Amino acid sequence: MKVGFIGLGKMGAAMATRLKNAGHEVIAVDKNSYARDAAAQQGINVAADCRAAAAMLPAPRTFWLMTPPGEATEHAIAELATLLTSGDIVVDGGNSDFRDTLRRSARLREKGITLVDAGVSGGTQGAREGCGLLIGAATPIVEWLAPLFDALAAKGAWARVGDSGAGHFAKAVHNGVEYALMQAYGEGYELLLASDIDVDLLATLNAWQNGCSIRSHLLEKLIEALAPDVSLAGVKGYAADSGMGRWTVEEAIRLRVPTPAISAALQARFRSQQDDSPTLKSIAALRGTIGGHAVKRREDNP
Repeated sequence: MKVGFIGLGKMGAAMATRLKNAGHEVIAVDKNSYARDAAAQQGINVAADCRAAAAMLPAPRTFWLMTPPGEATEHAIAELATLLTSGDIVVDGGNSDFRDTLRRSARLREKGITLVDAGVSGGTQGAREGCGLLIGAATPIVEWLAPLFDALAAKGAWARVGDSGAGHFAKAVHNGVEYALMQAYGEGYELLLASDIDVDLLATLNAWQNGCSIRSHLLEKLIEALAPDVSLAGVKGYAADSGMGRWTVEEAIRLRVPTPAISAALQARFRSQQDDSPTLKSIAALRGTIGGHAVKRREDNP
């Protein structure tokens, strides 16, 4: 197939290369000149902008977006809406809010343009070696785009999960579950590290990974991260939240579905983003006034 591809970041560049290596003709667009040059060196055709790329594609035209969620994706889809016509297809492979996807899909549908949401999972390794894809679109559209999905996904790792919005919603829930799993692994790591029992931490995690019931891709990547230094000296305990875990919790509240593990993991990330938690400062001060417990000051030694 011939496909326009917008966004050549860490994920997008690798995915565009996979498509090209699978025999698809990719017309890539990116504002960054370095990203465009790197794509050209991989044998990918590069267009000056979306208008030029659209002119190079046969009808029905297909564009795949790997742009950051929010304003960047909003702008890209709005621009494509002015360039494409009835029968054309836009695939949003970014981590968009599923509620935005539903709105954008309805807007494009008025022009006869189909918006397909593709939740992409697997990180940069998946982008290079085969990712997971959660597709939201009508069955005929999915069948038409199947050669692209086959090229990008690991074997057996893509599925139509429903109509418009379902792909990004399934990806949001996936990321919420991922938050909880990462939090559990992190707590286990800290407990092993803090123990006064001498535990070989890496040996323990490798045993977990090679045969125990909590083995997983995430544990594999944690072992990889810890291999140079299990104490993680120099690494700040700050974990950003991409938004998908937050959207998952918001939807859980709306649907009255209890998600204590996912919610706690999200809250832990919020806490990590505070240089000095006002909550804990108030608790420390309160303990001092209630029980006379010593309150550490900034000038005190740890």
